[in-house]
Amino acid sequence: MKFKLDMSTKTVALIAHDNRKRELVEWAELNKASMQKCKVFATGTTGKLLKSDVGLEVTSLQSGPLGGDQQIGALIAEGRIDMLIFFWDPLEPLPHDQDIKALLRLAVVWNIPVACNRATADFLFASPLLFSDYERTRPDFTAYQNRKL
Repeated sequence: MKFKLDMSTKTVALIAHDNRKRELVEWAELNKASMQKCKVFATGTTGKLLKSDVGLEVTSLQSGPLGGDQQIGALIAEGRIDMLIFFWDPLEPLPHDQDIKALLRLAVVWNIPVACNRATADFLFASPLLFSDYERTRPDFTAYQNRKL
């Protein structure tokens, strides 16, 4: 199923693990002009840093381990997030690893662009599609939802 997205109201979710928060804040500062055109959601401390250090208007959710990752996942499933910027730390074992996998899975299921590092985030925000009309294919799960059990 295809649907047209109104890119003037792009909604971006920003998440960063502790060892990557500074990198995300630096990236957001460099992309502040574009970020200010977006509606921004973030998990706990990441949201606080984006507000205080960058000056972005942010809707802060719970901290990741307290359910913030799952709150972002719910917003993705509801069709309320257009892009996920998630700087996770591949070198640290994470106690809430399953939450992270679930979040990334939902982004793939609902065909949401995901950047897990600065280079990919740079490519997404440098794209001419960022603030232009774009027809994103959203999966049609009608058959799955209506299957007989």
